[in-house]
Amino acid sequence: MNPMRPLELLLLDFNPAAGLADQLHAILETSLDRDFQLRRELFDDLHGVTGGDLSAAVSRRGPDLVFLVLARAPLAVQSPLISSVRAAAPGAPLVAIMEAGEPDEMFALLKLGVADFVTPPLRAGDMLPRAWRVLSHSRREGTPAHALKERLGTKQLIGRNPAFLKEVKKIPLMAKCDASILISGETGTGKEVCARAIHYLSPRADKPFVPVNCGAIPLELVENELFGHERGAFTGASTSELGLITEAEGGTLFLDEIDCLPLLAQVKLLRFLQEKEYRPLGSRKTCKANVRVMAATNTDLEEAVRKRTVRQDLYYRLSTIPLTLPPLRERAEDIMLLAEHYLQKYAAEFDKEVTCFSPEAVQMLMLYDWPGNVRELEHVVERAVITCEGDAVGSIEIGLRAQESPMQCEPLRKMKTRVVEQFERDYIQKLLMVCQGNITKAAQIARKNRRAFWELIRKYRIDVRPFKPNA
Repeated sequence: MNPMRPLELLLLDFNPAAGLADQLHAILETSLDRDFQLRRELFDDLHGVTGGDLSAAVSRRGPDLVFLVLARAPLAVQSPLISSVRAAAPGAPLVAIMEAGEPDEMFALLKLGVADFVTPPLRAGDMLPRAWRVLSHSRREGTPAHALKERLGTKQLIGRNPAFLKEVKKIPLMAKCDASILISGETGTGKEVCARAIHYLSPRADKPFVPVNCGAIPLELVENELFGHERGAFTGASTSELGLITEAEGGTLFLDEIDCLPLLAQVKLLRFLQEKEYRPLGSRKTCKANVRVMAATNTDLEEAVRKRTVRQDLYYRLSTIPLTLPPLRERAEDIMLLAEHYLQKYAAEFDKEVTCFSPEAVQMLMLYDWPGNVRELEHVVERAVITCEGDAVGSIEIGLRAQESPMQCEPLRKMKTRVVEQFERDYIQKLLMVCQGNITKAAQIARKNRRAFWELIRKYRIDVRPFKPNA
């Protein structure tokens, strides 16, 4: 690309009825300077567009960046269109503009080669910075430095469990786009590690990554920590202080334990997410910010929404793309893989000649339930390496007492009964939630007699009332 010529932006409108292309065109026309040129192509019928017509329209423009205004359509319809655009402009990143869709649709677009996607409302202060980040990032892709960065970004995410790998494979795709991400998982499963990997693989990697534990901030100080304050905003505010959002400018703000935010702070955070604007305490001035927000929780946020401790609109805004990390007890094949990794790490750090685990230590590690997940495993191995006096870590150094382990060897029938009961209880509760407490409808979906389904509800002492719409 000739650096002296203006950058060519191409807007392909496959959804004229939605008016999104008109909004985007107006934003870009008023925001662009002479370094950019905007071209627009209109396609009235998404299903009637041929690959040849599309390739010709894109090729004659020679764009550096393509905006695709898409209609909701099956992947089988969208895939050939996106492939044709990529083939006609192989070096140009694609940004999809579409009305809110399901997370699976978003991932499908990213897999097809879309670099980012934007959903309404379209903001003037957001579109151009996003376009520039996508352009900058695309030029670095394919270089040895970028390949190394990808490997280092996921180096700490160790495992071969299929459910775990399925989530980890999403990270490079998540890093490409700028959407909000909600990471769910029990305490110690590695939510912040994933958030850091996404940040350092993204175009924002050279800007700050600011983690915030919402549960560790006193309720009365949450707004002050996030948004900052002006001098005299409250008693004792002798100077102005910047908030964490300002500290994260240009980078990523990671909100851990997001469910701990009080409702008033949730309202202000929602406004910030929607408008990218906030107001420090005691200030009359509205500030703008260029920050990507990622959130994490170790609770069921859908349940928290139902209990009204988390705002529904905030939940939907944060969970544009969800990432769910399985607990370590469901990753049995990864326990020793992680244990060996931490053994090598801490043996080198503490200059110990520890090289392996004894058979008794391996059995103890494998039978333990790991309520603290990967973080607990790391601490156990670190302590074992410190206290070990030989070359092999034994059961004494591991130090997990038998009563700590509910996963002690049990007869197959007893273990199977316990697992089946847990599955049935979870299944019934989720089904009642979907059916809003309608037992007849839930029984039909489960393909069980209504009376038999009611007996299961009684067996597990499930209260149906909270699932009803008027609860």
